[in-house]
Amino acid sequence: MTQNSQQTAADTSEMGSLLLGAGFALASLIILPAVAQRIGLGSSLTIALRGALMRAANRV
Repeated sequence: MTQNSQQTAADTSEMGSLLLGAGFALASLIILPAVAQRIGLGSSLTIALRGALMRAANRV
């Protein structure tokens, strides 16, 4: 019984990490460039922000 609850907690933690990582990836590939273009950020700043978001996605 205890092993099942531990397995469920681990599955929940993995799902949360997966969703957070996917959210960061989505933000860096789609949302950030669209917002940057809309407000007129330079391409080098946009690339730096995308890199930071992708590193954050990999750490999760």
